[in-house]
Amino acid sequence: MVLCTLLAAASVVLTRLRLRRGQVAGRGRSVLTVHTVAGLTALVLWLALLVLGTTWLDAVPDDAASLLGIVALAAWWVTAGAGLMILARWLPARGKRAAATATDGWSAGPGLSLLAHLGTLVCVGVLTWAYADGRV
Repeated sequence: MVLCTLLAAASVVLTRLRLRRGQVAGRGRSVLTVHTVAGLTALVLWLALLVLGTTWLDAVPDDAASLLGIVALAAWWVTAGAGLMILARWLPARGKRAAATATDGWSAGPGLSLLAHLGTLVCVGVLTWAYADGRV
């Protein structure tokens, strides 16, 4: 779970750094903003659940602890969805007035972003399973 949390955190931070100047998937900056805000929210809540889970969460009602986990997972799913939308910027453009496929400065193509965002999607699935199974 720690590895999945670190991958998702790196995906959020590096995507923000990588795309801070350009257009994201032809949608302006809104998808990047949703990705960043949801990702940071998910990270803070999930870390609170992991780190404080054994001590702090015992002092609060079970409903509040469950709500914290559910909100954190929902934020992770929003982050993963926005990340997949960001990946859409590399899809080939069609039509007369279509803009060229996006590029970025860190690599020649989408390899790093594919690895990060598809890995995040898989990890969010693992985190959801772990939470539903009571392992978190």
